[in-house]
Amino acid sequence: MNEETFNLSIRKFLKVVGVGSQREIEHAVAKAMAAKAIAGDETFPATVQLTVAGLKLDVRFDGEIRLG
Repeated sequence: MNEETFNLSIRKFLKVVGVGSQREIEHAVAKAMAAKAIAGDETFPATVQLTVAGLKLDVRFDGEIRLG
């Protein structure tokens, strides 16, 4: 195994996930605010499921998104 290639590929994957997730959350909040479906001071529970089938990895991460 090439350790450098491995680490770089993990970082690249996590960057795509992080940037994409942030963009999607921001879009959903903006849409909900425009529709007056939320006030803008809520806290939302959030979950991310990480699956790597070839490694039989299936892990859940829980957190929250706070607007206020």
